[in-house]
Amino acid sequence: MTEGTYTKRLWLEEDLADDLKWSMLVKNVLYSGKSKYQEVDLIDVGPFGKTLFLDGKVQSSEVDEWVYHELLVHPAMLMHPNPKTVFICGGGEGATAREVLRHKSVEKVVMVDIDQVVCDFCRAHLAHNKVAFESPKLELIHDDARAQLEQYPGKFDVIIGDLADPLDGGPCYQLYTQDFYQTVVLQKLNPGGIFVTQSGPAGFLSCTEVFTCINATLRSVFPKVMPYTQHMPVFCDVWGWNIALTDPSQARLSGEELDTRIQQRIEGPLRFLDGYTFTGLCHINKHVRR
Repeated sequence: MTEGTYTKRLWLEEDLADDLKWSMLVKNVLYSGKSKYQEVDLIDVGPFGKTLFLDGKVQSSEVDEWVYHELLVHPAMLMHPNPKTVFICGGGEGATAREVLRHKSVEKVVMVDIDQVVCDFCRAHLAHNKVAFESPKLELIHDDARAQLEQYPGKFDVIIGDLADPLDGGPCYQLYTQDFYQTVVLQKLNPGGIFVTQSGPAGFLSCTEVFTCINATLRSVFPKVMPYTQHMPVFCDVWGWNIALTDPSQARLSGEELDTRIQQRIEGPLRFLDGYTFTGLCHINKHVRR
């Protein structure tokens, strides 16, 4: 090696399990701080570009966050015949609200995230989400999502859970329980209302961590639950979502009708989701289904 050609390489490690971790090359630390609730970092890493970390755990990256948020938001919104009012539990980075606000029918979005520092930071540093934070249709509240959903006047057509995984003792655990789904979510949905939640790792080795439990809990409350999965590179795993329907007939939406609704109801093209894709994502392998 000739003099002057060596550049020090810094690596960031993330724990995936007690006995498993992976490393990402740190290209640039764009922000590092701490709120009342958690550590907040925006780091340009490896192949993922700008990546948001909370308490050292990846939340999203610029290379694939659009896949995650299209899948979290649009299937549920499109299954509803005419969603006008939406409540978002969590979603502090603003990308969930961004996708919701693309629906022409939406009149009101209430987003409740407890951490104002994260919301302010993402508004300032994630340019593609800034328009959502500035929308007059968005009401942003910094408080406990359960408390605000319970006391908020009126009901909603769609409720979205964009929260951290329900780990024992974690701050979001109580927002994944049967009690929350039965006594809060179900009561705050309009007739024909739909609930959707991110549901954690869903690979055949990781699905029992939270995914299958969330699905089973929802099935104990709602008449129809639709799980679906997609590999997410930045999470180093297959990821899962669950849609819970109060009207089971809404699940009979064909791929062709989904494509029609995408064209008619959403501003701008989707980059990942269409009817054919969603049909495939709902075909979960035998091991995970069990």
